[in-house]
Amino acid sequence: MSRYRKILKTAFASLLLIALVSFSNNVLAADGEALYKANCASCHKPDEDGTGPMLKGSRKREPNPEWAYKWVNNTTAMVETDPYAKALKAKYNNVIMSKFDLPKEDIKAILDWADAYTPPPPPGGGGAAGAPAEDNSLLFGILTLILALVALILLQVNSSLRKLSDEKDGVLRAEPVPFYKNKVYLMTGVIALFCFGGYKTINAAIGLGRMKNYQPQQPIYYSHKVHAGTNQINCLYCHSGAQDSKYSNIPSVNVCMNCHKAVKEYKGVDVLVREDGTPVNGTAEIQKLYSYAGWNPVTRTYDKPGTPIEWVKIHNLPDHVYFNHSQHIKVGKQNCQTCHGPIQEMGEVKQFSDLSMGWCINCHRESKVDFYNKETGEGNKFYSIYEKFHNDIKNGKMDSVTVEKIGGTECQKCHY
Repeated sequence: MSRYRKILKTAFASLLLIALVSFSNNVLAADGEALYKANCASCHKPDEDGTGPMLKGSRKREPNPEWAYKWVNNTTAMVETDPYAKALKAKYNNVIMSKFDLPKEDIKAILDWADAYTPPPPPGGGGAAGAPAEDNSLLFGILTLILALVALILLQVNSSLRKLSDEKDGVLRAEPVPFYKNKVYLMTGVIALFCFGGYKTINAAIGLGRMKNYQPQQPIYYSHKVHAGTNQINCLYCHSGAQDSKYSNIPSVNVCMNCHKAVKEYKGVDVLVREDGTPVNGTAEIQKLYSYAGWNPVTRTYDKPGTPIEWVKIHNLPDHVYFNHSQHIKVGKQNCQTCHGPIQEMGEVKQFSDLSMGWCINCHRESKVDFYNKETGEGNKFYSIYEKFHNDIKNGKMDSVTVEKIGGTECQKCHY
């Protein structure tokens, strides 16, 4: 009987090891994607160039496989000395990537995930043959249940074999307790359900009121991909208040008509579609604009009173949160994509970031301060009161100053 017991123990251990390895691989892949979304998604794409270069295959394009690990945590110094870093800076309009304090394991997880990345299938279909997209979640769930059932059966078999062995040796034992009455099994199940329920409850509470991926349908289909992407219209042309006031204003109908008095129909090469795949008639949407403006394209006159377009607001912050666009755009020199994501690639706009307090604080901890340099006349004079930091950087005592070090994470900075 001892030989059979060893065989059963070996089989059970092997199954457990396989399950753990499979689980650890899935966790590592998920960690890479989560780290990418938290740190890189605003500027980089896994499979094509964005505000920065694509991540897929980056270690093969770079001078050596270790280059990325040095670059991420030391961008300021490397862009001055490293030829490849200088070339990247020149290629991307002299914009330098923000410095991150990420361990090598995290950077490797991000790059491994990017190298293995495959783009999702288009809406309503899968690969080239139009097959539906595969979702293996159900399969993994069934396999997990099967493994758990096999483990339970093996435990029961082991208990029965032990009883037979004891009876043969003359050792009397009580009848084994059925698994559904076993207090250990019951308590393990209760604890597992409690942990799972607590995890779901906490996540739901943390996400309460957040609207990430919120994408309402607007009165007029306005494609940022066409305007800001294809036609390269500067964001500040429409949202001029972003650099001069607290609010990034929604443009009035008159701003739209500055162009659309001449642009009467959509002739772009990109096919306009909504997120659900419904095609959009661009020319008909321009006619909606004329109706709101009271513009007659035939007589080229405003022949009736105009009405404001009732756009649906997408990005909402709690009333107790203070956010100033000009402070971030003009003083902090942040790109719109930092908060709004790749807006130049969106047809219908959605909320890209979760805009949580933790998300904002992490940005403040990583964003560098643009100090005023008296010798070159460059930088922001607003920070002249922090002369000590500037001198410390000049003397080599520190290489950069984040927003956190000048009070950017103090509660009263953002909360009334």
